[in-house]
Amino acid sequence: MTIARHASRTRALALIAVLGLGSLGLAACDDSGPAEDAAGDAGAAVDDAVEATGEAVEDAGEAVQDTVD
Repeated sequence: MTIARHASRTRALALIAVLGLGSLGLAACDDSGPAEDAAGDAGAAVDDAVEATGEAVEDAGEAVQDTVD
């Protein structure tokens, strides 16, 4: 077996191992814990704040446009 062929085979096996372990990690837990629930609540609060800020900026832009016109 040549060195290039051996390296290619080693990379393929490493990729298979990483993908296999990754899929096991994703399937390991279906229920969210309290930290994940808190993170979800914080994420929703950030989304709401960003949306409200965007609306405020849009309103301010419209007010400027009305003043210019």
